Amino acid sequence: MSGFNDQISKDDLIRLRRELHRHPELALQEFQTAEMIERELDLAGIPHSRVGATGVLGVIFGEQSGNGVIALRADIDALPIQETNAVDYRSQTDGVMHACGHDAHTASLLGAAKLLSANRAHFGGEIRLIFQPAEETGKGAADFLEAGVLDGVERIFGLHSAPDLPLGTIGVTPGLNNAAVDQFRILVHGKAAHVSTPQQGTDALYAASHIVVAIQGLVTRRTSPVEPVILGVGKLHAGTTYNAVAEDAELEGTTRTISQEMRLQVRDWIDQTAQNVAALSGAKAQVFWTDVTSALINDPQASLEVGKVAAGLGPNIHIVTDRPLSLGGDNFAEFLRKVPGCYAYLGTSNPLRPETQNSLHNGSFDLDEDALVLGARLYAAYAKWWLTGGKQQ
Repeated sequence: MSGFNDQISKDDLIRLRRELHRHPELALQEFQTAEMIERELDLAGIPHSRVGATGVLGVIFGEQSGNGVIALRADIDALPIQETNAVDYRSQTDGVMHACGHDAHTASLLGAAKLLSANRAHFGGEIRLIFQPAEETGKGAADFLEAGVLDGVERIFGLHSAPDLPLGTIGVTPGLNNAAVDQFRILVHGKAAHVSTPQQGTDALYAASHIVVAIQGLVTRRTSPVEPVILGVGKLHAGTTYNAVAEDAELEGTTRTISQEMRLQVRDWIDQTAQNVAALSGAKAQVFWTDVTSALINDPQASLEVGKVAAGLGPNIHIVTDRPLSLGGDNFAEFLRKVPGCYAYLGTSNPLRPETQNSLHNGSFDLDEDALVLGARLYAAYAKWWLTGGKQQ
């Protein structure tokens, strides 16, 4: 729209991202992060409120006539990972790091917020800025949903760093993008005894070991080879000493599925498998489930819209619409279950900087900060497009 100034300060975005990177906070502990976000919103004259303990909601009202409502979301939590990068903005918190790009997402959305606030005379309607905590644990979206933040919202948009995509590339894939993620915890109860008299006890460790093997076998014999399913056990703890039959054992793992039907079926299989295998050796098993996130499914129409807007940001922008399915999850999926929207993947790698090609959740993860400008512009451009006639197209 004529008069809309879409210039964003790269230096300001880098400043914001590096401040966040130096001071990472784990899920539901993002108090300093939330205060920093609120400080920046105050500077831009954007009203805001807390959602839950550490979530922040900012609201921008356009000054023209119009009643459209769009939401933009960034996740703000870090990971329990030790950073190994030797940069001056490295994490100052031992064992905690922004190794998934959430610092970049937050900085980009703050940059977009400032741009949109400065240009509110050029659009109508309402923009809701969602700074969501606890994406990594799957808990952060619930507070926003329960608070009614999506009430009346017509579109929602978010983005995520993608080290598999080069700078200038934006992945916008309609439909299924990420798997549903669940966590399970299995407690196995047996009976302690001296190792020399195993017949007097019930070995929980032995039972738990067979449960692990049996669960892994479910994928090869109970699921279709053309539907991706992951059942992984990442933790097993049992026993108190080398010469005793273990009385208790505990194992934890995760499932990754792409359909709601298989998600429920896998739960039932694991429940039955754990209980039946434990019973074979005289033990008992209890299974506890934690919902982490649903499958992330982009609305096809919203995806077309975002792709169109992204392509208009410059002649060197490359749009990818067939980025491979990821069996990693993202809590943005819960918003997409309520409102049509799109989750885009922002290319952050540079072949001249090998550290930017490291995978997410890696202690050496980093990104090319040139991507911050494109991320901020895309957030702002899609919101402006929707509120200045896009919703009528």
